[in-house]
This record gives sequence, structure tokens and C-alpha cells, in this order.
Amino acid sequence: MRVSASPCPPPFNVGPNNPDNSINWSQFEPISASQFWNTGNRLPYAESYNFSLQRQFGAATLLSMSYVGTQGHRLLSMEAFNLGDPALCLSVSQLSQVTDGVTCAPYGEDGIYHPISGGTIHSTRYPFGSVFGSNGVMSTRGNSNYNSLQVTLRHAVGRREFLAGYTFSKSLDNASGDGNGTGDTINPVNPRIMKALSAFDVTHNFVVSYNYRIPFDKLGHPNRLTTGWSISGIARFATGFPVYLTEPDDHSLLGATGASAQLDRPNRLPGSLNITDPRKADPSTLTNPYFNTSLFTREEIGQYGNSSRRFFHGPGWNNWDMSLSKDLRLTESKNLQFRAEFFNIFNHAQFPLPNGNILNSTFGFVTSANAPRIGQLGMKFIF
Repeated sequence: MRVSASPCPPPFNVGPNNPDNSINWSQFEPISASQFWNTGNRLPYAESYNFSLQRQFGAATLLSMSYVGTQGHRLLSMEAFNLGDPALCLSVSQLSQVTDGVTCAPYGEDGIYHPISGGTIHSTRYPFGSVFGSNGVMSTRGNSNYNSLQVTLRHAVGRREFLAGYTFSKSLDNASGDGNGTGDTINPVNPRIMKALSAFDVTHNFVVSYNYRIPFDKLGHPNRLTTGWSISGIARFATGFPVYLTEPDDHSLLGATGASAQLDRPNRLPGSLNITDPRKADPSTLTNPYFNTSLFTREEIGQYGNSSRRFFHGPGWNNWDMSLSKDLRLTESKNLQFRAEFFNIFNHAQFPLPNGNILNSTFGFVTSANAPRIGQLGMKFIF
């Protein structure tokens, strides 16, 4: 017996050529936070270059020094779209400029206004008006610039070996990633003003890994108890990630919210940031913030703040991970390994970034800490 069936029809078949007036489309408006693809996108590409020098000292030590650079072009990034026109909003922002007392203000991009000059403004958004809200378009308008000095030193002799690496670098871009989770959305009015430190920029990064086979076997005749002991670890000392500054109040009158993230930035006044120890901060009394918060003020209505979205770094890293292991040889092909591992073994406080939202009561403060010392035991059977 053969059974055949035709595909299930869609719940409704509507579109520009087949409208269905029975659907109340107003319940879906304004369509916001809906990302779409820019049909004018071009293929991204990158230019990478490096120059290296190596020098060996004896049979056990190797030093490498390199310059590494990368230029990224046409990178896929989120671009704000269907923005409000600040000048149009300002033209009906005063009672003397309208006939019915309804004025335009932040978050008023989708309002209806009646200027005294006549006519009706149904929305300050362009080009799709209030039917569409703030949406993001995936465009290849991102650019990046990375330059670095990279130094490594490798040494291995006898029972000890280590690898040390240091990187001095700087990464700039006009959008770190595609805007999802980073808040980096390109301003289509002037993409160049978005140029700042990348979200992942780390100026100084020093990492050393090491392993030392403990000579317990020299205390007496080597046996299963005295052989196979080793201590190893990774230590890292690095600059923190850049602080992300934002002002989500729509003072720019651009109406960039939702999937388009926030384009608004605070104004920055001249002066020293006065970076302080996060341990001294007291958010409850607003004393000793991580940076000088008095240098930042809210942007004027209808204007874009002059502060870079990222231009200084948060708390750095001072972390030691260590492990003690014992290999117990069972047979020629079988081995049992016991491990005691410690993360942040010295329990040094590691802090996340301070709050960069100028509207938040904890602006400039570090309000939490990363994980403290963690220890774990493990056993591995190798065969």
C-alpha cells in the first residue's frame, strides 16, 4: 500500500502581491530589534604582516622577538538604521513650535506632531518612519587595526622547563564584533567617530608557564613513591579590558535602542582619570570610584557626546594557577596520575570592569569580584 500526501499549506499566504486585510498589522508595529542584511555588502578581507628575529643561547634557551600587525577591512558589523532626525525633533520640541501642546523629546521619534508652520510630522524616523522602530543592519563597514610586539623565551634543561611570553599591543576598531553583546553599533551618520579601543584590547600581557620535576627520587633509592612528582603552573600579569562608556537616554534623539544598541555617549571634560584601587571603593557612599566620574556629563539634547566609547582600561590581572601531580607507573603501558590543582592559588582579588553607564548609580564603581581561590583533586588512568 502506498500513502502519499501533499505538503501542508502555510497558515496564510500574504505579501505585497497578495495582501490579507483581515490581519490587524498594527499589533506587530513598530517592528523593532529585527536585524537584516545589507544587500550592498562586500567581501571582508584582512592584511597581515610580521617580522621575527630568533636567537638561541646554548642548547636549552631560545629567544624570539616579533612584530605582528593586522588590518581588517569591510568587517561585518551592526549598523544602526531607521534613526530619528534630531533637527526635525528639535523643530517641534518647544510649546511655541506646535499647535496642540505635544512636543518632541527623547524617545519621541515615533510621535505625531503638528508644527505651527503647518502640516503633520508622523515620525522623525527615516526612511521607514514609525512602522519600523530601531533596527540593526548587518553591514560590512567595520575596520580594525592591530599592532604588537611579541617576545617569547623558551628554556628547557634537566628537570625544569618554562615558556615566557610578553605582548605589548594596541587594537583599534569602529565596532568590536557584530553588536550582539558588545554594544558596538556603527553610527551611520559618521562611522569614524566610533573608532576606539577594541573590546578585547590588552596593552600589556605577560604569561609564563613552567614545569619542574621534583627530585624526591634523590632522597634515596628511586621507587614508586619517590619518582614521578612534578609541580607546574601558569602565571599571568596583564592589563584589564577597556571600560565601555555609554549613556542610554536618547539625548541624541537618534532613537537607537534594542538590536541597534545605544549610540549615545557622555561628554568628557579635560582632566586626569585618577585611577584608584577597586578595594577602596564604596558604592554605598559614592566614594573612591575606580575613575574620576566628575569628568563625564550627559550629552546635550540633540547632540552626540564627545567621549570615546573605550579609551582606558579596567583592573588588570595578577593570577597564579598551579598544580602538583604524581605519576604512578603500574606497568610499562599503564600509568595512574594523581593531581591537585589550584586556580588563583594566592587568592589575589581579580576584579571585572567598572560600571560605564553614566545613568547608573554605581557609575565608575567596581561592584563585584571574580572567583576566589579554587582547588580540585583529580585522578587519571592512562593506558
